[in-house]
Amino acid sequence: MKLVTFTDPQSGRTRVGRVESDGRIQDLTATVGARTLRDVIEEWDRLGSAVASATDLPVVDAPQLRPPIELPRTLYAVGKNYRNHVQEFGRSGYDNPDLSTDIPTVPVIFSKVPSSVTGPFDAIDPHQAVTSELDYEAELAVIIGRGGRGISREQAMDHVWGYTIINDVTARDQQRDHQQWLIGKSLDTFAPMGPWAVTADEVGDPARLEVSATVNGEPRQKALVSDLIFDIPELIRTISAGITLYSGDVIATGTPAGVGISFTPPRFLQPGDVVECAVTGLGALRNTIGAAPK
Repeated sequence: MKLVTFTDPQSGRTRVGRVESDGRIQDLTATVGARTLRDVIEEWDRLGSAVASATDLPVVDAPQLRPPIELPRTLYAVGKNYRNHVQEFGRSGYDNPDLSTDIPTVPVIFSKVPSSVTGPFDAIDPHQAVTSELDYEAELAVIIGRGGRGISREQAMDHVWGYTIINDVTARDQQRDHQQWLIGKSLDTFAPMGPWAVTADEVGDPARLEVSATVNGEPRQKALVSDLIFDIPELIRTISAGITLYSGDVIATGTPAGVGISFTPPRFLQPGDVVECAVTGLGALRNTIGAAPK
């Protein structure tokens, strides 16, 4: 099942919808009320069957899609989780001046602040007063259903509600200069998310999914999720070992090789560029780098 958060152009209200097989979006307000999608996921044991079986729902004309989880409690992310990306990132010198390409022995976990989240087709603010090195990172993102702490690898997938796509937009110069990743990864609009939230039962085995990205139509990234260094159960085990995961928390699992810093010279994003990030069965983000604010 594919669910969305959308703004109704008629009323201006933000609501939860269900995507039908023909692409139409049906308004679920009669079934879930004024709940956000995060609320619906938190109450999935009670609401899930009603959401799936609801009939005669109104179709929304020209809805504006918002990020499925507009304000996640926590948006976790993972660095250096594809081998080829580890190598290109190491060679760039942005992380280690010794150009180390060593494979991490434990997951590299960081976070992006919730206010970085933006819609699947919204403009990305280039923040030209802050950065001149804007980069893209297509990623499969996991949406937590049942929360918990101390989750084992064996139980981890029972805590996955579903999946979406995130572009982990990064200001590389901020990432390098601050010697940590929060600021360079968390500027406003630096986490386009969506277009849908797809339930785990519809996705099946996430390892078979393909993550890809293009810039202005030019292929840049492509890899299977099976290529992750640390798989989804290991990421959930690692994060939850001492941190409580909550319903609606999001984990971006890492990006494949092919980001802007992998080129010589680097190919950073410029105003007017269009970045598309796709994952098999989850749709695609399409975001334009907006003009610098006046």
